[in-house]
Amino acid sequence: MNDNAEQQPLTAALSYPQDQLAKAFVTALTHEDADTRRRAEVRGQRWREVLEAMAAGRLSVGSRTPVDGLPPWVTPEVVRGGFATGTASAGGPLHAYETEAAQSFGVPAERRALFAYCLTEPGLAWLWARLDSGRYEVGVAEEAALLTMAWLVRQGETDAALDLVAELEPFADRLRFLPRPADGPATDATAAVHRHTVSEAVDTLIRRRPNTAVETQREALAVWQPFSDELLVHWLRTARDGQVLERVPDADWLAQGEVLLGRYRLLAAEHTRCTKHRDPKENLGILRGTLEETVAGRPLDMRRLGLLRHAVQSMVRRRGQPGSAAHMALRHRQAEQAALPSHHDLAQLMLRRLAVLPHETGITDVASFLGTVTDEESRETGLPAGAVVPATIRQVVESALSAPLGTLVERGVVPSAEVLAELVPQLVAATTAYAYGDDTLRALMAANYRAFRSRRSLLLLNLERQIRVEELPWVRAVSGQRSAVLGSPEGDGALDVLRQLGELAVQGFPGTILPNPLIREFGVLERQCDLGAPFVEELAADIFMGTFSPKFLTAARVAGELLGGGTLYERYYGIDYAAIRNLAITEISTALTRSYKARTSPGFARLCAERAGTASRSWSVAANGTVIEQAQILTTHNLATLVHRVGVAPRPGWADLARRCFVTVCRLTSRVHHNPRPLGTIKDAAYAWRQMVFHLSLCPPEEQRRVIAGLNEETGRHPAHAATRLAPVLAGLALVVEGGAFGHDGTADSGRARRFLGWSTDGHWMR
Repeated sequence: MNDNAEQQPLTAALSYPQDQLAKAFVTALTHEDADTRRRAEVRGQRWREVLEAMAAGRLSVGSRTPVDGLPPWVTPEVVRGGFATGTASAGGPLHAYETEAAQSFGVPAERRALFAYCLTEPGLAWLWARLDSGRYEVGVAEEAALLTMAWLVRQGETDAALDLVAELEPFADRLRFLPRPADGPATDATAAVHRHTVSEAVDTLIRRRPNTAVETQREALAVWQPFSDELLVHWLRTARDGQVLERVPDADWLAQGEVLLGRYRLLAAEHTRCTKHRDPKENLGILRGTLEETVAGRPLDMRRLGLLRHAVQSMVRRRGQPGSAAHMALRHRQAEQAALPSHHDLAQLMLRRLAVLPHETGITDVASFLGTVTDEESRETGLPAGAVVPATIRQVVESALSAPLGTLVERGVVPSAEVLAELVPQLVAATTAYAYGDDTLRALMAANYRAFRSRRSLLLLNLERQIRVEELPWVRAVSGQRSAVLGSPEGDGALDVLRQLGELAVQGFPGTILPNPLIREFGVLERQCDLGAPFVEELAADIFMGTFSPKFLTAARVAGELLGGGTLYERYYGIDYAAIRNLAITEISTALTRSYKARTSPGFARLCAERAGTASRSWSVAANGTVIEQAQILTTHNLATLVHRVGVAPRPGWADLARRCFVTVCRLTSRVHHNPRPLGTIKDAAYAWRQMVFHLSLCPPEEQRRVIAGLNEETGRHPAHAATRLAPVLAGLALVVEGGAFGHDGTADSGRARRFLGWSTDGHWMR
């Protein structure tokens, strides 16, 4: 969910929901995996609800109150694309815990009855016991409402509690306000976070099925190769001078052949993965088929005899005479390979190990669970002692590691900025909750925040803003309990956490644009710090209509404070940050004279359109993209705010980050070659390049030159076509460093030097 999502005035068409319904239907009908089919059926039902609600007029797509009759604080059920289904996430049939609670309370199994019971003395006592023990969970934010009411009553805030009840009561029959039971209180996320819980890791391991190809190969090595050797040896007993059946089979040979055929039938019935032994054209099939004929007393015709002799000769030629040193060494290696435990069996062992842990937490010490198979485990499971846990299973367990966020990034548990954004709400929830002086309220508000952050973004139009956590009625009701100074008992405030997260994002994933969910969390912390420097989102080109909120101009002004005065960044992108400062002053003065709050920045929008050269062009996604890219250039897409206002200073230094950004540029540019749809890759490469120029601009001139001198060496580590595409880009950077400038079209030296931008309306030159 994106705070302040800058979406634009458009009319939502039925085509998108209809397309999604059709895709879900086809998947539910044709997919080979049963679980996938079931998920597609559920998805299809939700899209049908969307279409029915839109047709009936119960759904206002693009509004922050999309469902008729539900206020904005109610969590809507949202599907792909930001479409509300028309139902509330806290609605629907009663959950099992609600039914059990009704039985315990002695009231009808109805939500209104549960709500009314919680307003009685025994009901309040039940809620207070949950608050004090911490044995509750908040799955959707509404489940924190009654607990908040109970806290207010105990604190003597009767009026606030009554006001909250009055706001909730109209929805008491529909929405789930009762908290979920839990085995124990939630862990403190300020010390450690985890990507997955033990329960989620266990579910992943349970879903792991034996690898068909690997198990087929194991069967071939362990069963059919040894059996083919036995057949080969048996046939060689009839050979003279390398030709089988030059000796007449005696009765003992025929009897032994009958035994081999009987054993074949047993093996074929038990081991069904391999099918090559059934193929009459394969060597094993020929040896077995001709043996059946011979044992049955039917002489082989010349064709079958020729096939038999050819099969025997080819087997001996390829692997050596059975019993020879070469043949025995080969079979020994194959037997060792077949004896290796399967990943599926080791996954079952890991399930045994994880069974001792609480399932709703992370793992603080994963190393103790990733050791080799012990002697005791070998006796209990049949796995060979000393067997190593494979990487695929290690990764599942390590994904549940509970550790400081920086540790997870360093160890690769958090592989991208998008995954980082998934974990940050755990940390932000605990940080923002420190503003509440009471321990029980602090724990409740942290749980409420985590649940609120699982709320999916709505598709918003006309510059509407996603609901913020402080707008929830139960959060408003305790807003007076927040202290004036936000900070943890250890003195770590929201600014410290924001700085830490900013450094992790910039240092851990250079060359990657900051994802909107992460920017959202930055915005929450920024409001707590009151830095006066808002964070701006990445906008969608397909629904952008040319307007920006005032915070974009504010962010550009902050960038000018850091990068103005002739820095490399300002000169490379041809920016006049002094003019942007004057524009900001003018628009702020104009806004102050109005009786209403300004919601757009026409001057900033006009500047971006002029820089993109799209001021007089008609609407198109590509034209929108060029304007949005100029906004990102002017604002540095939050990098300047992080450095100048938040004070991030990544440990490797700006030169190291610039080099790492360029590695990303080279890697992405390498993917353009023979790519039928290269524009997305080119856009990402331009993002990475822009971040490199930003980092370079924070380096002293001599260090800038050293970094730039090494860029050509880096391109040499990548395919030649990448170096060819990047040659004009590198020439353009060198031009600006030496004091030159691009022309109006962003090129110089007759096109041999270029400014690298990601969007184009005329077909990108890098294609």
